[in-house]
Amino acid sequence: MSILHFIEYINYEKKYSPYTITAYKNDLETFLNFCENKFNEKDLSILPYSIIRSWIVDLVESNISNRTINRKISSLKSYYNFLLKTKQINQSPLYKHQALKIQKKINVPFSQKEIVEVLQGFNDAEDFESVRDKLLIELLYTTGMRRSELIGLKNTSIDLSQSIVKVIGKRNKERQIPLLNSVIKSIETYRVEKMKINSKGDDFFITIKGNKMYPTLVYRIINEYFSKVSLKVKKSPHVIRHSFATHLLNEGADLNSVKELLGHASLASTQVYTHSSLKDLKITYNHAHPRGSKNN
Repeated sequence: MSILHFIEYINYEKKYSPYTITAYKNDLETFLNFCENKFNEKDLSILPYSIIRSWIVDLVESNISNRTINRKISSLKSYYNFLLKTKQINQSPLYKHQALKIQKKINVPFSQKEIVEVLQGFNDAEDFESVRDKLLIELLYTTGMRRSELIGLKNTSIDLSQSIVKVIGKRNKERQIPLLNSVIKSIETYRVEKMKINSKGDDFFITIKGNKMYPTLVYRIINEYFSKVSLKVKKSPHVIRHSFATHLLNEGADLNSVKELLGHASLASTQVYTHSSLKDLKITYNHAHPRGSKNN
């Protein structure tokens, strides 16, 4: 069965995001080209694991990171799972495969002080771009939404009568996130400024030219403003999402509530944000407990 059938499956049935679909397609086509050029094999359904292992070796020798290699193999594994599901094969050649070891990356969240300093820098914001940038940062920090979710917001996504924003997450799952009063005021100000721009669609966040906001611009905005207050190496929308989760957990929010707000499918995904909370908890414990270092 061709790669095309698999791509149609994850697009129409699994409803994966366009970005994920493109990544899967590129990974599978790259592997197919490798098989054709190195082994003269054109049918992925009958390949032995030895050929897949050769591809992995080739990727490693090309100085591709283990994390990226694991992602490519994950695409291949999904394809073989599809062939199993459609009874094109009886056993996946990857059934005994073990992922390459990767060093765990810990994104250091912004501190509450850094967030406050960035937002205070907008106190005199009056022009469209400054008003938009402030709201963009506020929404990311007070909702924890992903960059793709932010870009995907429509004018109808904001419901001020109920003080909520409707977010379309992964696999087209919708969730509703409450809006703080301060953010509602920023939305109202933004809407006034936005009316002065010749907008060309229903997108909520737009550029100064009226076009839809794009990913690199969101990243550039975050990097620009946070570089003024933070020395952290990583400054991105995801770090703000990480800060949102960490700060909620530090203030006593339960893990399941944070999971729902983030739009995670399982608690396991949310638990990666708990390391900072645990660190603060240890400090509090050590300070407050009678046998802690403070009392010794």
